[in-house]
Amino acid sequence: MSTLSPTITDFNTGQGGRGSRPPTSFGGGDDGQGSTGPNYGERLRRARLGLAVAITPIVMLFVSFTSAYIVRKGLPTLDETTGNYVRDWLSVNMPWTLLLVNTVILLFSSVTMELARRQITRQAALAPVRSIPGVSVGEERSFPWLNLTTVLGLTFLVGQWLAWKELENRGFYVATSTSSSFVYLLTGMHAIHLIGGIVALMYAAIISWLHRPVEARRIVVDVSAWYWHFMAILWIYIFALLGFAR
Repeated sequence: MSTLSPTITDFNTGQGGRGSRPPTSFGGGDDGQGSTGPNYGERLRRARLGLAVAITPIVMLFVSFTSAYIVRKGLPTLDETTGNYVRDWLSVNMPWTLLLVNTVILLFSSVTMELARRQITRQAALAPVRSIPGVSVGEERSFPWLNLTTVLGLTFLVGQWLAWKELENRGFYVATSTSSSFVYLLTGMHAIHLIGGIVALMYAAIISWLHRPVEARRIVVDVSAWYWHFMAILWIYIFALLGFAR
């Protein structure tokens, strides 16, 4: 007489007498929840956090410039010929009309940058729906807001260069006085940081031409947009400082 004996499976090793338990695997996503694709939401949060960290030293830099500007403006210097302390702070004849036009251009570029950010956000939100077979959400007309922002940013830099040339025509150079040195320092440092934003916009345009995933392009455009808004706010602050603390 034959005897039936049960087959015992070791679930720890996944091996048994007649079968094996398939190994459990997790996906390679950033969230560790079994997703096989990259977690773009987590990447966007990291990018925004990195931007906040990068902006902090820029804020501290211009705060230090402001403190030095105000302190030096009210600080008298020693006149070696008379031995008396005199105030040598000269009022710089600024090209306010040209600077005001540059301000309007930069503010308008901030609006176009925000439109570019919202446009790519909509495209990223609709991307999963578009990937479903048989589902159509219609064709959305896209405007090149990113390219327009880049052109406006370059126009602002050209306007700043024209403002510096106008200062030279009025007799105010970098080494003319302490006040003129601060004008070139504040506006020049802002222009350098704005160039960094233009480089980011060009990078966003390049990855768009290379047809990278829309979620990846959204991260670049989103971070560039917030940095661009920061540059616009920073310029308004510099413009007000030069106008009211003369």
